[in-house]
Amino acid sequence: MSSPSSRYRIGYALSLKKEQSFIQNSLINHANQRGIDLIRVDPSKPLTQQGPFDIIIHKLYAPDWNHQLQQISLQHPNVVVIDPPEAIQILHNRVSMLEVVTRLKTPQQGNQTFGVPNQRVVYDSETLMTSDSIEELGLRFPVIAKPVTADGSAKSHQMYLLLKRNGLNKLNTPIVLQEFVNHGGVIFKVYVVGKHVKCVKRKSLPDVSEEKLKDMADDEGLLLFSQISNSVGSDVDKAIEKAEMPALEFVRELAKGLREAMGLRFFNFDLIRDSNDGNRYLVIDINYFPGYAKMPEYESVLVDFFLDVMQEKSRNNIAEEEVKQNQEL
Repeated sequence: MSSPSSRYRIGYALSLKKEQSFIQNSLINHANQRGIDLIRVDPSKPLTQQGPFDIIIHKLYAPDWNHQLQQISLQHPNVVVIDPPEAIQILHNRVSMLEVVTRLKTPQQGNQTFGVPNQRVVYDSETLMTSDSIEELGLRFPVIAKPVTADGSAKSHQMYLLLKRNGLNKLNTPIVLQEFVNHGGVIFKVYVVGKHVKCVKRKSLPDVSEEKLKDMADDEGLLLFSQISNSVGSDVDKAIEKAEMPALEFVRELAKGLREAMGLRFFNFDLIRDSNDGNRYLVIDINYFPGYAKMPEYESVLVDFFLDVMQEKSRNNIAEEEVKQNQEL
């Protein structure tokens, strides 16, 4: 099903909202200038009747779509699917996604270390209601409450900052409770596109002091992220400007470790630096096929990646042909 012409055909299957943000004219034009055609895939029609494609990128999760991708891989193994649905699935659960980080064997870069925040999963409301303190759950305030499922839906993005014991009673289960680590109000978003890595600074939740925890009224014990974000002042903008970026080699090695462990080429991860230890970094979230249009120079990064994939495919085809010829001798 590979394209017979010298130009490369990249099929994309995305939701309308994702398509509008990702497939911009600047990307189309840049790809076109370098011999790449971006072709919209119609998910309502059989994938085997569309194309030909050299590569298929996608962010659809219906069982029928996954089945179509499996059929394409079986019938046209030369078509590169980015990424396999079974590999993406691990990022739909906020527990399994961070377990990947804890299993990494990435070599330490200088004095910098990485890990994940302390967290627990609570599956039943009774546990939340009967816990006399957050310490019984093995945690300390403040705590972030996140849905277990991370499927991109509005519900999966509904997160809270938990500051008081009474806030536990207002949560719905199952829920991930993750200790909030002060990080100077700055988050590092690391975009990964194959071997290409870009790191940018973004605004995050402000630090929570011990004094603020003590002075917090009981009825303020549970805050929506949106409430906090809207109340953040100009001090955070100054903090972002002053924040030092993590060492590029450290970020690249961490990205490489995650890419190889997950078997994914399209993702980003959120990285924070512990305010109490400037060499300690924590991965707090990983997302599949993020908003790449927000990444600097996303057009050239994506096109370079597509060409990398085609060159790798060409090398593999040549190697397979040489093996076949040797076997026939």
